[in-house]
Amino acid sequence: MKNRLSLGYSTCPNDTYIFHALAHNHIDTGDLKFDIRLADVEQLNQWAQRDLLDISKLSIAAVGHLGGRYRLLSSGAALGNGCGPLIIARPGTGLSKIADAAIAVPGMFTTAHMLLGLYMKKPPIATPMVFDEIMPAVGDGRYDYGVIIHEGRFTYENYGLNCLLDLGQWWEQTTGMPIPLGGIAVRNDLEPQTAKQVETAVRDSILYARIHPEAAHEYIRGHAREMADDVIRQHIGLYVNDYSLDLGDTGRKAIETLLDLARKHRLIGGSTHPRFIVSN
Repeated sequence: MKNRLSLGYSTCPNDTYIFHALAHNHIDTGDLKFDIRLADVEQLNQWAQRDLLDISKLSIAAVGHLGGRYRLLSSGAALGNGCGPLIIARPGTGLSKIADAAIAVPGMFTTAHMLLGLYMKKPPIATPMVFDEIMPAVGDGRYDYGVIIHEGRFTYENYGLNCLLDLGQWWEQTTGMPIPLGGIAVRNDLEPQTAKQVETAVRDSILYARIHPEAAHEYIRGHAREMADDVIRQHIGLYVNDYSLDLGDTGRKAIETLLDLARKHRLIGGSTHPRFIVSN
């Protein structure tokens, strides 16, 4: 049984908060050892296309593109209410021309890009870029629209930009479900017992963070693109919640619904449904 595993997660505060205890040996992971790589979530999505990591944070949209090659853990997810991507633009710009406009998005495999396609009911004319480059690109006129994620929802006004639509709010009003943004996935060739051990370790790492909320502070700040402490706190409070401990039936249904709608609108191909690791 393989017990040294490659693990990738993003540099965003919600992920470094979740994985701090695991990365720093503050929890018991049994015989499992982890080789950790941190990267932008779209980089992780692209690595998954090549099966480079045993365990990885992935956009839910990326899971839909992977054809069932990864299974989602029930712990570690970014899913909830009021936490969706935002469509932003300069003052004076409305949504009426978005159908034919070039739009900056945080990656072609991100859930943000998928939600934009669902809202437009067709694949957008999208240009991918690192998420923290989008607001400057829209602000200086290189793009008329941008879709922002992560801490951008707290800072876009600093760039003189307006929010035209909260895609998470649109999703919630349309489906009545929480918005499924990302999750922790394991490769299909990982043994089921090992996958369940990983799931337990991720959940224990979150519980440690809740009990010791200041322990991860320097680790989080050391990787965050946005260094303001209040923004970091808001970010973690928004994206780490009870769904992060356990997707539950509601979370799994939200993920299935997102990918079913994406197939309906031809944003992803195939008929493979998401696979889950569910601990008893």
